[in-house]
Amino acid sequence: MKSIRIPAYGSADAMQIEDAPVPECGASDLLVRVVAAGINPIDWKIRSGAMAHGAERRFPLTLGWAAAGTVAAAGGDVSGFKSGDEVCFYAEFARGGCYAEYVAVDASQVALKPRTMSFAQAAALPMSGQAAWMALIETARIQPGMRVLIHGAAGALGSVAVQLAREVGVEVVGAARGAGLDLVAGLGARQVIDYHRERFETLARDMDVVLDTIGGATQEASWSTLRPGGLLVSTAIAPPPGRAEAAGVRGAFVFTPPEGRVLAELARRADAGRLQVFVGEEFALADAKHAHRLGEAGRSRAKMVLHVAAPASP
Repeated sequence: MKSIRIPAYGSADAMQIEDAPVPECGASDLLVRVVAAGINPIDWKIRSGAMAHGAERRFPLTLGWAAAGTVAAAGGDVSGFKSGDEVCFYAEFARGGCYAEYVAVDASQVALKPRTMSFAQAAALPMSGQAAWMALIETARIQPGMRVLIHGAAGALGSVAVQLAREVGVEVVGAARGAGLDLVAGLGARQVIDYHRERFETLARDMDVVLDTIGGATQEASWSTLRPGGLLVSTAIAPPPGRAEAAGVRGAFVFTPPEGRVLAELARRADAGRLQVFVGEEFALADAKHAHRLGEAGRSRAKMVLHVAAPASP
């Protein structure tokens, strides 16, 4: 099969399209024929070696940790899926391998693809969607009437977060820029802040929750926007020890494990017309190197997706 692999950690130049063996399908696995693979910042962080600590990897390493495709085979212990099912997922970081024509993934991390989504949209949903769910639904436990500031509100994670929050009945303040301002307003945000032209910390006050998808100076400036006892949830970087207590608030860092049950909840919302996923740029598998360069340089437009294979004929 064709796959994008690296022989060692390094720059995007290390990425090569190669022939690789089709992965073995374990007893609890699904072997999925990949139609589209999502490109996420974690991909180039792993490729570069920035996340090498504490995780041994075997090279050559096939990149990619989110995808949508069709089930080619199911392990003997798997129930609920069959050959030909259209599915989407993000795989645990110890495995991955989604920039390839086939990938083996634990069935517990998989959900049926939303019927109303293309394969490209379905590949863009798993990682960002589950991160938004974990941050707002399971960690912040948002409730109707709360006020929530969402950074990067027009991004893949942020746009899902805005929609989840609005469905709960939360008052959303979204920080975005450029064309993203209209997108966030259209998703139902009560207030939209142009963070390139305005200082969000002077406009957003008494927030119950801040969703930090950026880290750094944005996270530091966000502490002052919270009400006493409020919560900053970061998906970008863990808050410094003691920083939340010094501000009289709470802080949490969310690292999202892949869970098929959560992805299934998101898929149901998509099919009910309550959740949209926005794909920016789409590339052929052979152009993965170019996509990584754009992403690392901050020059990508919204969510990037690789097209690996054409959907199977009905």
